[in-house]
Amino acid sequence: MSTTTELRPVERRVLALTEAGLDDGEIARRFKRGERWVAQVRRLAGIERPPSTPAADDEPLRPLERRVLRWRRRGADHEELARRFRRSPEHMARIEEYANYKLAEAA
Repeated sequence: MSTTTELRPVERRVLALTEAGLDDGEIARRFKRGERWVAQVRRLAGIERPPSTPAADDEPLRPLERRVLRWRRRGADHEELARRFRRSPEHMARIEEYANYKLAEAA
């Protein structure tokens, strides 16, 4: 089972209430959920998780910025990106410009 520091707050709370002797019905009522949800939270809290992802310092770009740069390298123009990401072409150009700026600063 994962240590309590690796668990999400809701998982820690459900496990604490279970250890306090409350049944699934009472816990479900407190969270305004069903008993199956409580059982699933307990089950998933017991599954080992991979270690946390590296700190944000290792990767300066947000996922959106990485995707925009990848699509631009493949030849997509700002109009195509605007349709794909449901933003204006100008917004996509600003994202690309800022991503390139971040990469230049990180180097």
